[in-house]
Amino acid sequence: MTIRTVNVATLKKVKNTVIGNPSAKSALAQDELFVATLVDCLNAPDHFDGPRGSQDDIRVEAAQIISSLSYGSPEALRSLLRADAHQAFLYAISRFDPSEPVALKSAFARALRTLASASAELVGPSQWGLKDDASAGRDDAKLALDYFFQVEVLDIYLPLLVDPSPQTSMSIAQLLGAALRTQNHRAAVAEWTPPADRSKEVRGRRRWEKPDTTVPGASGKQGGWAARTLTSLLRSRDSKVQEAALSALAALAKDNYEVAATLAKGIVDRSGVDSSSALSLALSLCKSRSTDVQLAASLCATHIIRASASNHHHPTPPDLASSLIVMHVMNRMIASPTESTQTRSKACFILNFLVMDEKELCQTAFDRGSLTKLATLVKSISPLEKATELDEDEPESLCCLREAALTAIAVLAIADDDTRRDITDNLRLIPILTAALAHPHTGVRYAACQCVRALSRSVAVARTSLVDSGLGSNLYQTFLKQDEDRRVTYAALTAVCNLVSEYSPLRQPFLDQGLVKRLSQLLRSGHAELRLNALWAIKNLVYRCSSGLKHSVVEEIGWKDLDRLLLDSDPGVQEQAFYIIRNFANCEEDIEMVFQEFGPEHLLDVLVLALESKNGDVVLQAAFTLSNLANGSTEYQEQILSHPRILKAVRSCLVDAPMEVRRAAVCCVLQLAGNNTWKLQKMHDAGIDSTLRHICEYTGTMSPSVASPHVMGLEREVKAKAREALNFIEHGPDMIVA
Repeated sequence: MTIRTVNVATLKKVKNTVIGNPSAKSALAQDELFVATLVDCLNAPDHFDGPRGSQDDIRVEAAQIISSLSYGSPEALRSLLRADAHQAFLYAISRFDPSEPVALKSAFARALRTLASASAELVGPSQWGLKDDASAGRDDAKLALDYFFQVEVLDIYLPLLVDPSPQTSMSIAQLLGAALRTQNHRAAVAEWTPPADRSKEVRGRRRWEKPDTTVPGASGKQGGWAARTLTSLLRSRDSKVQEAALSALAALAKDNYEVAATLAKGIVDRSGVDSSSALSLALSLCKSRSTDVQLAASLCATHIIRASASNHHHPTPPDLASSLIVMHVMNRMIASPTESTQTRSKACFILNFLVMDEKELCQTAFDRGSLTKLATLVKSISPLEKATELDEDEPESLCCLREAALTAIAVLAIADDDTRRDITDNLRLIPILTAALAHPHTGVRYAACQCVRALSRSVAVARTSLVDSGLGSNLYQTFLKQDEDRRVTYAALTAVCNLVSEYSPLRQPFLDQGLVKRLSQLLRSGHAELRLNALWAIKNLVYRCSSGLKHSVVEEIGWKDLDRLLLDSDPGVQEQAFYIIRNFANCEEDIEMVFQEFGPEHLLDVLVLALESKNGDVVLQAAFTLSNLANGSTEYQEQILSHPRILKAVRSCLVDAPMEVRRAAVCCVLQLAGNNTWKLQKMHDAGIDSTLRHICEYTGTMSPSVASPHVMGLEREVKAKAREALNFIEHGPDMIVA
């Protein structure tokens, strides 16, 4: 559909055609001339006839059409982005003057919001549940999204947050709430300050200061300009403006300690008055008459509560009193059959965000009946008598609600055995989970796999309920599917990692059904999380198992592939690969096989690289691997001691590494020193004895306030083993000094 005559009437006709019609949007998006004409309309080219008013009407109609095209059709969004629609809007906004009509400003701000929001939804990560992440337009959307958060672009649209028109400021707040998905983008907004303030700061600097040493809007200074401005919008009497500001603050505070800590404490305004904190305002708005405001306020409070407690140097427990307010509101919504499915879905996800990976909050939610309410909700939309025949044609909203509820159940179950037993024995959710594993909706299958993963953390549940009900076997069949969504495969794999441990009766049945072959396939996957967890499962398989099983597993994986993984660019992959070698090499016969398969010189070279790694987890597993290999025959012990760099690397692990690494290193030294006198001179030459003496003579101990009982116990163990190894080195294995 090409526009031959551009006027208000023709554009309105197009608008009425595309609104709510995805197929019409996709068809129109294929007309490149049509899209280019629309974009041209935004900046009123010279060939438009008529007075200023009619041109403004044309621009408004064009903006409304682009807004409609942006949502519901990835093809249309891709076409708009390739026509630089977002840049055309930004150019137009940069030229706005004080006399610009409110209708035009709000239409352009709204269209900019839709382009940014639709791009973010395509790129991800999704805000609410699992979404399709394989769209052809994803690369274009990612480029556009990164463009939206460049400083020069923020200079254009962020000032509209203080526009006199509520419709305009609300659209920009909504843009932030929907489009802020990554830490880099959050940091860009948190650190942004108006250009006029930046120029004042530059003029105030001394000549020798670097231009980037002071950022006036940095998140550490009152949370930044955006946080202060959004907090002030919370005091608006317009519920839509409140909702938009809350969503923006939630997106800005998520996983962002510096901003969240300020929002939790309060912001001092320019007059020096300490106003109510954004957290206290959000908690008060949890009681709003508007359900949408309640949801936005609860989400905002949740992200502030969790992020403000996440200081990497001094983490603190989340604010329990504030958490209880949010928990109460979410429980009420989840349990209310009169609330819409979308409202209840969001309530489930917000509860999930609030308690995730926080054992105390999970227990508090359990004590206040959250699990029972979630189970009741799931059963109400998945009747047990029909649980194995869920309707493939059920509404999308109902699928999303089931996904949300199961996701929240999985998060609650991950923390405690009592919760897991309640799910299996009292609430009897296993038939629901069994049906959900075969559900046509990807998100439901993913959430069901997460539930099984949580249940499989309990030894008792894994050995009884998951076996007797067949849920473990059903999960494994999902894992085997070659055409399954990779995210579902990943979730199923995390459960399989638990179900192949030494205590699991499902280990052998899984092996008989091609487990190792499937894991080998995933090791060659292009997705890092699949490779990593496949290694994790292999590590569990070869732990405390028969020599025959270990050999068959590693032979099928392939020694060459395992060697390649020891040098992988991903530290997580390296860590798990060394862990496999560590578990494999637990007797002299298997230690010999490791040396023969890798070659002694190459194996020790790889170990040195790992011991010198900047990643602590890699160093730890390499140290334990070397400690196990040091239990080998005299021939292999001599090769270890003769390597030019190995003892130097071990000494470094004894000096300035975490206590777990020191324990592994001192065990290695003790094993090498304890058998033959000829080894001792090499250790002395490497300075191992002086290092051990320093460990033994050190009289200080770590304060209980900064070290756990576990760490203090490790410190005592390291000292004892260091003293024993030093006795060997100084007096020989036949002259041990007690």
